[in-house]
Amino acid sequence: MEKLQVLLRHPIFCNLFLLLVYVQACSNLAMAGSIVKFLPGFEGPLPFELETGYIGVGESEDGQLFYAFIKSESNPQSDPLIIWLDGGPGCSSFIPLFFGIGPVILEPLSFDGTLPKLVLNPSTWTKVVSIIFLDSPVGTGFSYAKTAKASQSSDFQASDQAYEFIRKVQAHHSAN
Repeated sequence: MEKLQVLLRHPIFCNLFLLLVYVQACSNLAMAGSIVKFLPGFEGPLPFELETGYIGVGESEDGQLFYAFIKSESNPQSDPLIIWLDGGPGCSSFIPLFFGIGPVILEPLSFDGTLPKLVLNPSTWTKVVSIIFLDSPVGTGFSYAKTAKASQSSDFQASDQAYEFIRKVQAHHSAN
């Protein structure tokens, strides 16, 4: 049991698992727009709405901010919206998505050396709020820069990018 707990805390294990989830999410994007219906390690279709993607920010949209949006499970039209930014720079917002407040968590007791099992999180915040997990600033988590200039960032640029992201997401969701 102790060896399993040590393994699950190992950064390489966490990074490999997050990479696997990311690759799966991107492969679903090509088939179903930006809605992710299945995740590796979770049995069956997801019982919540998960949207992932990139929003271009900055000059010529050379900065690409990655996000995961999960709608509230109760009343997404009237429930609050939280934008979750992890500490960093460099720390992906995927970590609290799978290890904290998100609708699924890793089940450490079921790990047998193969793909980790994801289970529903009974304490998820998405029971009462919608959450956007945002990898910001550019260069954090799965967010990236198309040019060297776009990879340079300050606190002011990061706040401008986050504001631009919010405006674009709001415009996209208002149109749909």
